[in-house]
Amino acid sequence: MSSLRAKLGILAAGLMLSGCMQATTYQAAPEATLKPADKAQLAKARYAKVAVAEPFRRAIVDYHRREQPGSIVVDSDNHYLYLVQDGGKAIRYGITVGEEALAFSGIARVGNMAEWPKWTPTADIHKRIEGLPASVPGGVDNPLGARALYLYQGNRDTLFRIHGTNQPEYIGASISSGCIRMTNEDVIDLYSRVKQGTIVVVLAPKQGDSPYNSKMALQGGGQATTH
Repeated sequence: MSSLRAKLGILAAGLMLSGCMQATTYQAAPEATLKPADKAQLAKARYAKVAVAEPFRRAIVDYHRREQPGSIVVDSDNHYLYLVQDGGKAIRYGITVGEEALAFSGIARVGNMAEWPKWTPTADIHKRIEGLPASVPGGVDNPLGARALYLYQGNRDTLFRIHGTNQPEYIGASISSGCIRMTNEDVIDLYSRVKQGTIVVVLAPKQGDSPYNSKMALQGGGQATTH
């Protein structure tokens, strides 16, 4: 009888713990979001197609913050981007974020969107990285990757982007020149789900785990770059 009680106690404890855990369902970006031009570009990619570590793979997760469905929330501390859904859920993507001194935080909106965008390095990037061309045409070898969402505050281009990458091995790291990088497949999926005007909340450091109302939150900042 004592053995049975012990087993039931262990089972009950397990159920209580599972009830506290965040429900996570890993799902690859659907093939349906890839256009013929995307498939052609990705087929000739010369970068190593490194598998992203499981914690940073696209997933459907429970979401308990207060942002409205359709909003994008970037948690730089934990290297996640959330697209808020109805019913307390979000699509979570793993990302590469900027080094601390180059990071952006604040509330912005998607002011422009582009497929396979060209890259024009800023004067600041030219100072830090010698030998860059004036611009790089769009394509799979372009550092901006398959898609770019341009972040604006009011009518001002912040020069920060959410974009693809030809360095998927760095998803989950803090190494970019300030912008938010996603795998090309993930950024294509995100791009297909948002529109110009979408609200983007980039959380300040140490705010990733504290729920609050984004309408009362951050007021822009950071050093402007384009990659």
